[in-house]
Amino acid sequence: MAQELKPDQSLNAAAKPRLLKGPDLPNIPWEDRPAGCYDVVWRSQRNPIIPRDLLPTSNSIFNSAVVPFRGRFAGVFRCDDKRRRMQIHSGFSDDGLDWRITPEPISFICDDPEIGKFTYGRYDPRVCWLEDRYYITWCNGYEGYPTIGLAYTFDFQVFYQLENAFLPFNRNGVLFPRRINGKYAMLSRPSDRGHTPFGDIFYSESPDLIHWGRHRLVMRPAEGWQSTKIGAGPVPIETTEGWLLIYHGVLTSCNGFVYSFGAALLDLDQPWKVIHRTAPYLLSPQRDYECVGDVPNVVFPCAALTDAATGRIAIYYGAADTVTCLAFA
Repeated sequence: MAQELKPDQSLNAAAKPRLLKGPDLPNIPWEDRPAGCYDVVWRSQRNPIIPRDLLPTSNSIFNSAVVPFRGRFAGVFRCDDKRRRMQIHSGFSDDGLDWRITPEPISFICDDPEIGKFTYGRYDPRVCWLEDRYYITWCNGYEGYPTIGLAYTFDFQVFYQLENAFLPFNRNGVLFPRRINGKYAMLSRPSDRGHTPFGDIFYSESPDLIHWGRHRLVMRPAEGWQSTKIGAGPVPIETTEGWLLIYHGVLTSCNGFVYSFGAALLDLDQPWKVIHRTAPYLLSPQRDYECVGDVPNVVFPCAALTDAATGRIAIYYGAADTVTCLAFA
């Protein structure tokens, strides 16, 4: 039987089994669980770590993705400007907390100008280290409709855009960090052209990151906090027990949508098969910065850093579609 711990205890690194697969990250942003906290996930005391006006041109900075990069950190950030155009920018940080975001949106190198042109917006990015480069997925506008954009970079300065992964309408495209049975794999949430009052998570695979197929249903909405729609969050985390997927769920209240997040464990070889799934949420909008903003009552996870040596996880999430925050597990 595994050793039972009280919430404020932890095993030392030598005694704790290594459940997370992947590299160690000794400089992962981290705060110990607060005294008296019994939650699985707890918030940073520094929240929000990125304010809405970090750039002179930004109305809000949220729903952004962060990865380790050359001993430090880099990322792609949703920065809605003061025209309220949805743009994505690159950024760098020494510690994962204090960020230098480039003032200009990412300009993609693209062989097809029809795909590369800005038509609807670019928002809610995820970043995935896969094989030898960083891939970026985001909700991309094509002729006024949302679909999943796909690009890659080696240095977060030059970005090469590939074909859109799917037909409109689709959102929340999240790559797996390695091939599965020889194929690239992605989660997505087929949607509509509006605010999508429905939504299931699907799995798709590709031999070349261009042609996608073998679509399989992963999860549908369930009760309570995830009863209206769900969508994949950060890049799935590989563990010895399966893929740990942090995902958002939406409840329709009398005052509109409420976004919370939970987790599921997916089969390593057949990720459309769900092994476990949280019934309670792991985090819901309860702090002022999560409840008050451009879109009230939203916590929306887009990235998670992991340290395999300690089992620590740092989760980056957007709050109230306005600021960027951090939580730990």
